Amino acid sequence: MGEFDLIEHYFKKPVRHADLGIGDDCALLSASPGQQLAISTDMLVEGRHFLSTVNPARLGHKALSVNLSDLAACGARPKAFLLSLAMPRVDRTWLEGFSEGLFRLAEAHECELVGGDTTQGPLNISITVFGEVPHGQALLRSGAQSGDDLYVSGTLGDARLALEAFRGTVQLPSPVLESSRLRMEMPTPRVALGMALRGLASAAADISDGLLGDLSHILRASGVGACIDLPKAEQLLACLPHWPCPEHLLHTCVLAGGDDYELVFTAPAAVREQVQQAALLSQTPVSRIGAIRAEPGIQLLDRQGLVVQRQFQSFDHFATA
Repeated sequence: MGEFDLIEHYFKKPVRHADLGIGDDCALLSASPGQQLAISTDMLVEGRHFLSTVNPARLGHKALSVNLSDLAACGARPKAFLLSLAMPRVDRTWLEGFSEGLFRLAEAHECELVGGDTTQGPLNISITVFGEVPHGQALLRSGAQSGDDLYVSGTLGDARLALEAFRGTVQLPSPVLESSRLRMEMPTPRVALGMALRGLASAAADISDGLLGDLSHILRASGVGACIDLPKAEQLLACLPHWPCPEHLLHTCVLAGGDDYELVFTAPAAVREQVQQAALLSQTPVSRIGAIRAEPGIQLLDRQGLVVQRQFQSFDHFATA
């Protein structure tokens, strides 16, 4: 099977919203009146971002999900995406699974594949996604203010817990491993929540490299600091009711784990009720875990309100380079 046969068979679908999709040298997209295009790209590399044993349908889901998560953090509605795929050889079984998982999520968000590239090489998946957001309503990292509440969507740390199990550093009961692995391999992009937070959230980011690391991007862009209620943050590990996670591992997973693809966002205390309404509307749980303060840096507070001195390092691709 040649390159163009591969594209035709596994990835070419009629487009309904784009002006022109796969088949020409460029796709054509028009922004709706009063909308801005939101654009983001992510790359997944085998051995770095996913295991060689991952189910290809789950990998297709995750490849698009991590990009949709960026749109969610901006409050944008998905519109279209490009796929660039390098693979060692044509594997029909793998391609069937990968494209199935990819398109299942794409169709759920009405996000069309409109172009891309394929080549032979080590397995590498790169997606560029396009979305729309009303002019002036995009959620940015730079709007957090002292006194704002600090929120997180969903749960945190489950993906890192699964990774630690695969590394052999922890033994997990089968049900905990399976649920954690599902969170690692099939994250849920919080697109509906992001759109519901327009006009409410003062700043937002998606959590890809760990809560503390991604929150720090908001704080740096906004020129503020934050206090986190550590006991509230600890409750965000989904498996806690079923497995007594050791404290040091719990903190590492929840605070610096990465691969969560939840949203961390800030909002004025005056809109707490509206934030909860947005959570209900989007069917996404949110937890208030702290507050923004004027002083720079992140303070972790224990049950007594005392500052926790331990330092945590979020993921950085080039930290050891």
